[in-house]
Amino acid sequence: MSEHPRQEHTGRTGPEQPGVVVVGSANMDLVGFAERLPLPGETVLGDEFLMVPGGKGANQAIAAARAGGRCAFLGALGSDAFGVTLKARLAASGVDTSQVRVSYGSSGVAVIMVDRRGENSIIVAPGANSTFTDLTAAERAVIGGADVLVCQQEIPAATVTEAAVVARAAGTRVVLNAAPARPLPPALLAAVDLLVVNENEARALTGLPEPGPDALLALAPRVVLTLGADGARYAERDGRDERIPAYRVAVADSTAAGDAFTGALAVAWGEGRDLVDAVRWAAAAGAACVRTVGASVSLPERAEIDALYCGA
Repeated sequence: MSEHPRQEHTGRTGPEQPGVVVVGSANMDLVGFAERLPLPGETVLGDEFLMVPGGKGANQAIAAARAGGRCAFLGALGSDAFGVTLKARLAASGVDTSQVRVSYGSSGVAVIMVDRRGENSIIVAPGANSTFTDLTAAERAVIGGADVLVCQQEIPAATVTEAAVVARAAGTRVVLNAAPARPLPPALLAAVDLLVVNENEARALTGLPEPGPDALLALAPRVVLTLGADGARYAERDGRDERIPAYRVAVADSTAAGDAFTGALAVAWGEGRDLVDAVRWAAAAGAACVRTVGASVSLPERAEIDALYCGA
């Protein structure tokens, strides 16, 4: 497995090219709030309901754009009203949607339950996301012209792998947020520069009850392990291992915290920041996000991120 030595900002993007390209899912989030999450077979009376554009890919694209990055989103939306709304939200957030596909049928939908502590439980029906296969020449060109590619695992694995391989060949750095956790194809692992996972995803990928950086570094040359209220940990195969403390904020909704973190991390790395500093800045983005209810509406602007980061 290669060591992926790329780490310095390439500066390859021109004024019209996106610095960050996100390849992934877009869903309409149907969010219900209650005092607690229901047990299997139980009905719990809720407090409130929201319909919010989301999906890990779209969220991370919006997060990157709001964090100050030039960002393009590649994905598939349905031909329904949800698809119209999702594309409008992306565009209104400053994301380039010129290559977004429209697939006949339903858009992706996520059903989310949130309790009063901010904990959540999520079911995702992929809809149009499952039709996002076989990258076009135009999509490949967008990936190849960027500084950083961000992928997740809510679209077909073959598409994620193809995007990463295209990026690798073009010199575009690859960030994989391996969520939801599922087996990673060898061709995908060979192209990943930076793996981002939470504790549950790390357990699923490694099969270990308490995996540390060493186990994750067998998968990628650089890893970020997010630890919720305990912050994050960044490690490299050369022996670097840093703990990044969490920012203390009141939690209203943790649904999009990981997406805010990943989007901001890609922007910071694309801007040439040292990766430990990029992780600290991304942690501020995640903390700023959890203070507001609703996935895409909670994703913070750059000024909010900087305020937490500089005030720490």
